[in-house]
Amino acid sequence: MTSPTDHPDLIVRGARIIDGSGAPSFVADLAVADDRIVALGDLAALKGAREIDAAGRALAPGFIDVHTHDDRALLSDPAMACKASQGVTTVVTGNCGISLAPLGRDRPMPPPLDLIAAGPDSFFPDFGAYLDALDRDPPAVNAVCQAGHATLRAGVMDRFDRPATETEIAVMREHLEAALDAGAVGLSTGLFYRPANAAPTEEVVALVRAVAAAGGIHSTHMRDEADHVTESLDETFRIGREGGVPVVISHHKVTNAPNHGRTRETLPMIDHARETQPVALDVYPYPAGSTILNPDRLAGAARVVVTWSKARPDVAGRDLADIAAEMGCGLEDAAARLQPAGAIYFAMDEDDVRRVLAWRYAMIGSDGLPHDSHPHPRLWGTFPRVLGHYARDLGLFSLEDAVRKMTGLPAAQFGLTDRGTIRPGAYADLVLFDPDTVIDRADWDHPTLPADGVDLVMVNGRAVWEAGAATGARPGRALRLQSLGPKGGVV
Repeated sequence: MTSPTDHPDLIVRGARIIDGSGAPSFVADLAVADDRIVALGDLAALKGAREIDAAGRALAPGFIDVHTHDDRALLSDPAMACKASQGVTTVVTGNCGISLAPLGRDRPMPPPLDLIAAGPDSFFPDFGAYLDALDRDPPAVNAVCQAGHATLRAGVMDRFDRPATETEIAVMREHLEAALDAGAVGLSTGLFYRPANAAPTEEVVALVRAVAAAGGIHSTHMRDEADHVTESLDETFRIGREGGVPVVISHHKVTNAPNHGRTRETLPMIDHARETQPVALDVYPYPAGSTILNPDRLAGAARVVVTWSKARPDVAGRDLADIAAEMGCGLEDAAARLQPAGAIYFAMDEDDVRRVLAWRYAMIGSDGLPHDSHPHPRLWGTFPRVLGHYARDLGLFSLEDAVRKMTGLPAAQFGLTDRGTIRPGAYADLVLFDPDTVIDRADWDHPTLPADGVDLVMVNGRAVWEAGAATGARPGRALRLQSLGPKGGVV
């Protein structure tokens, strides 16, 4: 009787293995059969159906993008080149309180739901229908999907400038429990945004208790990342503590010039909270963020670039200051005239970015917006930028630690059993890259350029990116809550 090890589909020979744990790398061969790694070590006695000489290359677990807004892109652009080209093999969706389910198509679609939805037809009335759509028409990458708090509110409330009533909370909880039963991994909130910022802490706690009961996880775009960032952290810790659920702080940062440097306060606060409860965070490697264009948010940014505008599609990619000068009005008036619209805000400090990236338990998340006309370059460049710029060129951390932040750590945090690691038996989610040349090419002017130095990306044992192009293979899977392990772990 033969085993998969006897006749592997692929052997990668002589690669520098970076296994996702943060341990020192080592040179070895690796064999893949079907969707699993079946052997690791000196495999000179084996012959694969395909063999790759990987001398001088690093082989790592596929990267896990823990903060995405790829909910619709998984269906509308299933090749997912923006992520596969970086080495990403799994995306976590439904962040910042916005998801495509559960929401009836007759319900309102307030911003920022328009960041992921083309219109009412983009939504699914129940979460199972959304996950089933991913099963029927699979993308190139795996997906771990959260239900969004703003989406739940939009499904039951007549307006958003008030707390939900007890009856509305009960209905939202029913919808959330159904989503969890269908496979949603947890609940995200975007308390910063208008559809949710009138929600009191107690409303969120009531909902995350359902998440805790199902063994899920909670992520949050906190209520404030500027002057009141420490108060927002305290609220986040309280939600996790009273709700009994692991918490992920989304895209941790401090914004606006008066707050630059305050990560010296926030990171010790998170360390202290971690002594008694599971708290993690994700971060993107840029000193600018991107979201909807808000006329009330302009004062704190040194520069604002329009990423899309339904009123003026022609201005995508241009500075708001230049647009306002052409219009002969102020920045706020120009922003109002462009609505609905999106923007990049240059409101962060590079030293804060580096401090958060280097924090021991920081995960990497792109927070890219795939439907923007002129997106933030993080959509295409996040992971190679961490590897090439911050690890190799600046030496902020080792290459092994950079890979851990993208693989083993997020896999432990989200319970992704047999992913985020290189060992026999693990899924063959793999990225082969050149550690000497890997780098992001996407920039502010050309934000959709694929990275250099990424040779091969495999998802569940099949190549999805090779020789600088998508292969057309779509082996990605919707990873449901019931298939995952415990949440809130670390490596």
